[in-house]
Amino acid sequence: MDGNPLPSSAAAAAVRREQTLEPPGGVLVWMIVGIELITFAAGLGVFVAEGRSAEASFRAGRDLLNQHLALANTLILLTGGWCMAECLASLRRGARRAAGSWILAAIATGVVFLALKSFEYAEKIGLGARFGDDPFFTLYFALTGFHFLHVLVAVVLLAIMERAIRRGAYTRDDHADVEATGIFWHMCDLIWLLIYPVIYLL
Repeated sequence: MDGNPLPSSAAAAAVRREQTLEPPGGVLVWMIVGIELITFAAGLGVFVAEGRSAEASFRAGRDLLNQHLALANTLILLTGGWCMAECLASLRRGARRAAGSWILAAIATGVVFLALKSFEYAEKIGLGARFGDDPFFTLYFALTGFHFLHVLVAVVLLAIMERAIRRGAYTRDDHADVEATGIFWHMCDLIWLLIYPVIYLL
C-alpha cells in the first residue's frame, strides 16, 4: 500500500470521462440536443419558406400575436437558464442548499413560462385562430406547442433533480444527472431563441 486514498467511484467516473473526452452530462443528452435542434431548424425553415409564398397571410397572422407576452417569456426563459447555471455552480462548490434554491427558481420560471404560453394560446383561440386554419397558425401552434412540451418535460425533470438534491443524492463530485438536466433546460432556452425572432419578429 502506498498510503494514497483510493478514489471514490464518483471521482473515478469523472477521471474516466476526462480521459475519454466524454462531454458534460454524457453523450446521450448531446445526441438528443442535436436531434432536437435539427428538428426545430427544419420546422422553422418550413415556416420561413411558407412565409415567403404567403406574405399577406403571415403578416396578418403575426399581427394577432401578443408581442409583449413573447418578450416576457423570452426574458423568463433566459432568467431560468441563469438560475440553472447558478445551481450547477453551487453544486460544484458543494453548496447543496444554495443549489436547491437555484433549481427551485429555475422551476418557477418554467412554470411561469408555461402559464403565460397557455394564456397566449387561449387568447389566440379566442380570436378565432386554430391549428389547421391556415399555414401561419398551423405552424405557429405546431412549433410553439412542441416547444411547450419540451419545457413541460424539463420542468418535471428539474423537479425530480430538486428533490434528489434536497435528499443529498448529488454532491460536488457526483452530479452528472443534474448536468444532463441542465443541458436539456438550456436547449429549451436555445430553441425558444430561434423560435422567437422567426415567428414573432420577422
